[in-house]
Amino acid sequence: MKKTKADALSDLHSGSATRWGRRQALAALLPLLLGVPLAQAQTEMTDLAKVRASGVLKVAVYKDNAPFAEGPVTDIKGLDVALAGALAQAMNLKLSLLPFDADENMDDDLRNMVWKGHYLGYGPADVMLQVPVDKTLMDNNPQVVMVAPYMRQTFVLMHDTNSIAQVARPEDLKGLTLAAERGTGAASAVMGYGGGMMRNQVTIFNTGIQAAQAVIDGKAAAAYLTRAQAESAMFRASVKPGRYALSTLALNGIPNNGWPVGMAVKKSNRELGQAIEDALKSLRDSGELLKIFQQQGMTLTAP
Repeated sequence: MKKTKADALSDLHSGSATRWGRRQALAALLPLLLGVPLAQAQTEMTDLAKVRASGVLKVAVYKDNAPFAEGPVTDIKGLDVALAGALAQAMNLKLSLLPFDADENMDDDLRNMVWKGHYLGYGPADVMLQVPVDKTLMDNNPQVVMVAPYMRQTFVLMHDTNSIAQVARPEDLKGLTLAAERGTGAASAVMGYGGGMMRNQVTIFNTGIQAAQAVIDGKAAAAYLTRAQAESAMFRASVKPGRYALSTLALNGIPNNGWPVGMAVKKSNRELGQAIEDALKSLRDSGELLKIFQQQGMTLTAP
């Protein structure tokens, strides 16, 4: 029987449908032939799933930032290094440290190490440590989110009790040799107080640890620096209890209660951020976080 035009069109459509169906079947089989589960092939892996699949947690830490991270890259040590290792272990991952040099400002550091990567080719990391949990910083960097605060940073006056028993106000320091770290808000605040009345008393050191060591060595009566730096320096020097005191000092531009310090992840990696917060909580609840601080001679302060 001779086929009509309608029969021919029906066969053509049927053939097209058959070929389309074959292509769909091959597309469905291809992931299986490659050893990839079908559900995984159809759904993009989450940020946390990618990290777990790699088996590695990449953590960015500042270089030359004692007592948090210091020493050669091949043997870097410090509180943040120890914390990074504990976090990775709590998440059943291996640790990959990304030590980096501080850039001009924190915005640059967050861009280089958290959400974009450095133009020289390294980064970004999965998470960056030693990040102030600050609203202005968060507003200026919408590409990241701050998570897992683990300590509170404060400025203190470390002073030799043989030189000055107690400090009630900045005027009590007149005539005394003081020490501070180069380029810090602490140095600017103490040198600028009262129109610069103590400027000529201040010796500037490259690091806060060195400023604290000047007090221990008797080269300065007091140093204005972070509590972490002061405690670490005294711990390393095994100083006798009571010889040095840490006092608060009200200076313009210095927050009396300090500021919380946490971590930063890429904003789209919220699932990873939650996993890191859960890991930190487990370290805190188990006492492991306290142990890490104690091993560095530092006080675990509530963020």
